[in-house]
Amino acid sequence: MKDRRQFQFAELESWLNQNRVTEIECLVPDLTGVARGKILPREKFTEDRGMRLPEVVVAMGVTGEYPREGPYFNVVSRHDADMHLVADPSTVCIVPWATDPTAQVIHDCYDRHGKLVPFAPRSVLRRVCELFDQKGLVPIVAPELEFYLVARNTDPDQPLRAPIGRSGRAETSRQAYSIDAVNEFDPLFEDVYEYCEKMELNVDTLIHEVGAGQMEINFFHSAPLDLADEVFLFKRIVREAALRHDMYATFMAKPIAGEPGSAMHVHQSLVSKETGRNLFSNEDGTPSREFFWYIGGLQKYIPSAMALFAPYVNSYRRLARFTAAPINIQWGVDNRTVGIRSPVSTPQARRIENRVIGADANPYVALAATLACGLLGIEQRIEPTQECTGDAYQSAYALPRGLGEAVTLLRAEQDLADVLGKEFLTVYTEIKDLEHEEFMRVISPWEREHLLLHV
Repeated sequence: MKDRRQFQFAELESWLNQNRVTEIECLVPDLTGVARGKILPREKFTEDRGMRLPEVVVAMGVTGEYPREGPYFNVVSRHDADMHLVADPSTVCIVPWATDPTAQVIHDCYDRHGKLVPFAPRSVLRRVCELFDQKGLVPIVAPELEFYLVARNTDPDQPLRAPIGRSGRAETSRQAYSIDAVNEFDPLFEDVYEYCEKMELNVDTLIHEVGAGQMEINFFHSAPLDLADEVFLFKRIVREAALRHDMYATFMAKPIAGEPGSAMHVHQSLVSKETGRNLFSNEDGTPSREFFWYIGGLQKYIPSAMALFAPYVNSYRRLARFTAAPINIQWGVDNRTVGIRSPVSTPQARRIENRVIGADANPYVALAATLACGLLGIEQRIEPTQECTGDAYQSAYALPRGLGEAVTLLRAEQDLADVLGKEFLTVYTEIKDLEHEEFMRVISPWEREHLLLHV
C-alpha cells in the first residue's frame, strides 16, 4: 500500500492518468467484509469524488437483511439517510483481472456533518488506532490468513470437497507444509502473486496448511489500517483467481466436516512514538510490564469479544479440541495449543499472537477488537494468569460455544463499548441477533436424519 501521509489527491489524479484508468471501483467494506460501492467512469469520479450511499449498505447482515425495529434505529436513520463517501488515495490500485484499465479505491464513510459513520468497519478501526495515538503508542500487526480451495459447488445442500490439482487428482489426506501439494495449484497461485504484485500488496509466505486443500498466506507487519485493507483486497484476489481456475476459494471458518477450520492469526506489538522501541521488551531484553498487561487484557476481554472474532454460527464449529484451534484464553511461549501465543523472537521482535480469530472475521473489526482488548489490559494493568507450559486442550473451555451466547456477552461488556463505540456495538449485535434468528429457522440434514423417526 502507498504511504498514507504522502499519497494524496493530487498524486491520485496523476496515478490514474499514468495508468490510463477508464473506470474506478469505489469500494466500502461492510460489516461482513463484502466490498460494497459503485463503479464509476473516470470522468464521474473526478467530478464527483464525494460519492453517496445509503447508511444501511454498511449495516447489513450476511444475507443482506437488517432489523425492522429496535435499538438498531437508534443509530441508523429510519429514513435511509445517505453517507458521504471519501476516497482514501493511498488505497488506489489496479484491478488486474479487469478487461479495461480499471482502478479500485477504498472509501471512508462520513455523515452529512463531516463525521465518520461510527458503525462503518473502517471507522471503528480508525477510532481504536486514534486511541493508541493519543497515548503515544503505535500498534503493529501481521495477520496470517488461512483458506480452503474447493471444487465448484452450486448446490448448498451438498458437502464441499477438495479440488482437482494438476495431477488430475484431489487431495484425500492431510498435507501440512507440503511443497508438492502447493505445486498442484501452481497456475492459480501464479495468478494470485501476479495480482498481488500489480496491486502492491505486501504478502509474504504461502504454505499448505493441515486440511486437504487448505492454504495459508502471511502478510508483512505494518499499521493496522494498512493490513486490514490488504486482507480485504486479498480475499477478492483469491476468490477471483480461484474462479478463473474452475474452483472456489472460501474463508469460512469450518467449511468441511472432519477437516481443521481456518483462522486469521494476528501477531501484534506496540512501538513507542517517542523512542521507536518495542514496548513489549525492556531495555535488557526481558518481557515488559506492558507485554504482560496486554496479555491480561486479551485474557479478560476475548470471551466478550468473541462475536467479533467468530461472527457466524459456523465460526464456532472451528473452536474444538485437538483441531489446531483454541478452546480457551490461556497463554504461552511457543505453544500452539493456547489462544494467546508469544512466538520465540528477539527482544526487538517480541509480539503476541491472537489465535482465536477466524478467517471469516471482518479484518477491520477483528483488528480493532483485538487491539481494544490489549489496550484495556494496559490501561487497567491487568496481570495475566500463569503461563501454560503444557497442553491447553486438556483444560476446560473458556470461550462461548455459540453465536447466541457470544452476542449476549458482547452486549453486556461496557468497557469494549467504550473503546469500539456504543453505536457500532449496537448495530453489530442487532445484526448478529438477526442472523442467528435466520439460521434457527433452517432445519439441518442432521436433524432430519436423527430426529425425524427417533424422537
